[in-house]
Amino acid sequence: MSDKKYDSEFIGWVDEPMFNDNGELIRWKIKLKDHELKDVLENYVTPRNEKGEGGNAIITLAMSKNGKPYGQIYNPNSEAAKERIAMRETSKATESKATTVAANDDEELPF
Repeated sequence: MSDKKYDSEFIGWVDEPMFNDNGELIRWKIKLKDHELKDVLENYVTPRNEKGEGGNAIITLAMSKNGKPYGQIYNPNSEAAKERIAMRETSKATESKATTVAANDDEELPF
């Protein structure tokens, strides 16, 4: 069995996509009941940072391997999402530290 971790959860099957005469996708509909929307707001909204960014519910519409349209929602509380966020924070801290060291190196040069 696979140990792959996912950062999204299955919402359910959605309406078939609609295409124009040229075969281009023009719209896709997903219906959520009021209790489902409440669940999304309580459990799947991304946290806001100090700049006020975030607070999003990210829903993806896609086609299954069998050709059926479905929806999934990003879960910021999943193990995979937490690992990715931690890696991103570590990367930012390392990058910030490297920038600080480079700035300090420039100050020590005699020219």
